Amino acid sequence: MAASGLPPAPLHFECVVPILRVERLPASLDYYLKALGFRLDWQDPSQMASVSRDGKGVMLCQGAQGNPGTWVWFGVSDAGKLHDEVRARGAKIRMPLSNFPWAYEFHVEDPDGHVLRFGSDTLPGRPFDPWGRPAVS
Repeated sequence: MAASGLPPAPLHFECVVPILRVERLPASLDYYLKALGFRLDWQDPSQMASVSRDGKGVMLCQGAQGNPGTWVWFGVSDAGKLHDEVRARGAKIRMPLSNFPWAYEFHVEDPDGHVLRFGSDTLPGRPFDPWGRPAVS
């Protein structure tokens, strides 16, 4: 019990924000903003920036905090529509749209080798793809 005699308020997590290590912050920002359609939330030009889309953010940190090749999942309302959008913007598609038991998803690779997985609900009535299908651009 709190000093007021009431039970303490429950603890809630507010969000999760991945921090991705990048080699060149300007190049990474260019990719996330132009190819992936994120917006710049804030930036310390010497080392770190935050980008987001629909309020879901990722931090990019130059030369520190993490390792290349991190995988990050983004749940979206329509993976097919997003796939077409980012492909037209020049994103590097690492894995094409695939229907799995957990999601209908595709993968994008950023300039630092991080894999961004974008997925929505599975497509009913369509068979599931085998994992590990070769990538196409």
